[in-house]
Amino acid sequence: MLSLLLALLPCVAPARAAQSDEGDGRGFLNIALPPSGEMLVENRRGGVHVEVWPEDHVALAAVVAGAGRAKGRGLPIGVSHTESLLTIKVGAAAPAAAPRVDLTLRVPASARLKVYTSDGALDIKGLPASLVAQTISGDLTLALPPQADATVTAQSLNGTVTLGEGVEAAGEGGRVSRGKLQARLGGGSRPVNLFSGRGHISLTTLSADGGDGATVRAAERAASRPRVKDAPEESTPAPARPPAPQPAETPQEVGEDEVVRVESDLVTLNVSVVDRASGRGFVGLKSGDFKIFEDGAEQRVEHFESAEAPFDLLLLLDLSGSTARVTDTIRAAARRFVAATRSQDRVAIVTFAGEQSVVSPPTSDRAALREAIDRIAPPKGDTRLYDSLAYALDYMMRSADPARRRAVILMSDGLDSTLPNVTGVGSTLPYAELRSRVQEFDGIVYTVWTSTEYEAFSPEDIQPETFDLAHDRLEELAQAGGGAFYEVEKLEDLAGAYERVVADLGTVYSLSYRPTNKRRDGNWRAIRVRLPRLSNAVARGRRGYFAK
Repeated sequence: MLSLLLALLPCVAPARAAQSDEGDGRGFLNIALPPSGEMLVENRRGGVHVEVWPEDHVALAAVVAGAGRAKGRGLPIGVSHTESLLTIKVGAAAPAAAPRVDLTLRVPASARLKVYTSDGALDIKGLPASLVAQTISGDLTLALPPQADATVTAQSLNGTVTLGEGVEAAGEGGRVSRGKLQARLGGGSRPVNLFSGRGHISLTTLSADGGDGATVRAAERAASRPRVKDAPEESTPAPARPPAPQPAETPQEVGEDEVVRVESDLVTLNVSVVDRASGRGFVGLKSGDFKIFEDGAEQRVEHFESAEAPFDLLLLLDLSGSTARVTDTIRAAARRFVAATRSQDRVAIVTFAGEQSVVSPPTSDRAALREAIDRIAPPKGDTRLYDSLAYALDYMMRSADPARRRAVILMSDGLDSTLPNVTGVGSTLPYAELRSRVQEFDGIVYTVWTSTEYEAFSPEDIQPETFDLAHDRLEELAQAGGGAFYEVEKLEDLAGAYERVVADLGTVYSLSYRPTNKRRDGNWRAIRVRLPRLSNAVARGRRGYFAK
C-alpha cells in the first residue's frame, strides 16, 4: 500500500548526471547508498541488469521502448531515498500504455540488495553484501566472482537450476535437487537467495579480470548511441539462452528529468475494528469514522481503503520437531485456510524448519494452491523460527503486489532452537531484531500458537518456562505486527483458527497519513486510533513506529 501511494507523488529527483562513458556511462544517474546499505529494486515492465562495482554510490540508467515518446513527462520510475532504504521502482500500467522499461544498475559491494521483476530477466554480475533476487516468470543469471564467499539458495518452481563448472567445483553441498540448490562458497558469510516461479536460474563465475563487466559496458555504450537504420550491429558473445523479443521501436534512454523523486513519509495503518463485547468485526465503515493520533496530536487521513480491498496473504508453516509427524493434519488445515479466503485475495505458502521452502508464490488460483499443499513435505533441519519469519517478511516485500495489502500468518509452537534446552542450530537473527522488523513491516502479522508442551523428566528436557517464553513471544510478535494472536491446544483445531484469521482479515481497514512531526530522529511514535461514533468498537493495529 505504501509503495503504491508513494508512486503518485510528482516531485523531481535531485540527481547528477555522469559526464563520461568510461565512468558511470552516459545517461547514468548517481544516487547515494544509504548508511544501512539496504536497496530495493522492483521492475514490473522489463528486466534488471546489476553490476557490482568499486564505487561507493549507485548508478542508475533505464532504456524505454517506444520511439517518439516526449521526454520530461515523468516516466514510471520512482526513486525513494531515506537513511535506511533506497527504493527504485518501475510500476505496472495498462497494457496499451506500458512500454518495456529495462533498468541497469551499478551497486557497491556493501549494498544489501533486494531485486525482483514480474516477467523480465534478472542478470547480476558480482556479489553484494547480501542478495535477494526473484522473478515470477523471467530467467535469472548470477555471475559470481572467483573465491566467492556466500551461502547460496536457489529455487525454480517450474524451471531449472544450472551450475557453471567454477561454481560446482567451489561449492559445498552444491547439488541441484527438484529445482532447488543450496551451496556454501568459501566462508559462506554473504547470503544469496534466488527464486524464479517459471523461469530458469543459472549460476556462473566471472573471469578473474572482470571481462564480463567490460563486455556489458561496451553493450551499454552501444545502446546509448542513436541507432542508424540497417547499420551493422556490434558483435557480442552469443547468449546461453535466446533473448526475449525486443520491441520494434527504437529505444530511448531515460534522462534525469524523467525520474520521479518520492518521499517516504507516509504512515500506513492496517486496522481491524471489532465489537468490544462480542469480538465481531464492523463492516461498511468510512474514512470519517476514524480519528488517528500520533503522540497525542491528531493527524489527517490522506488515504482510506475499505475492508473489501484485496490482500496478498502468506501462510508460514512450522514443520519442524513434533509437527513433522502430523503433516497430514497441517495440510488439511492449510486447505481449509485457502478455501476460507476471499476470491479477491492472493495466497502464498512457505514452510520451514532449518530452512525455508516456497510451496507456492502468491496466486489466486485455488486449484494450484491445493495441488501445492498436497506436495508439502517436512523441510530438513532444526527450528529457525526467527530467521524464517524474517524471510517471510522480506519475501512479501519483494513478491507482493504493491497495490494490495499484505499479511503474514505464522503457525508455530514458538520454539526456536536458540531457546534454552531446544536442541539444534537456531536462528542467527536475534529475537529483539525480529520484533523490530515486524513492527516496521508494511502489513499485518498474525500468529497461531500450537501447543507441543510435554512434561519434563530431566533438566535436559525443555522446561515449562521455555514453553511459556515461546508462547509469550508469539503473542508479542502479533501485537508488534498489528494482528491477532490465536491459541491452538490441539492441531485438530488448527483449521478453525485459520478460519478466524480470515474472518478477522475481512474487517481490516487501511488508513494512511502524513505525520505533522517531520523529524526523523529514530524515536518511537505512539499511534492511537479512535472511532468516536462507535462507543463499543475497538481498533486493533500497529501501536507505533520508529521515525527513521
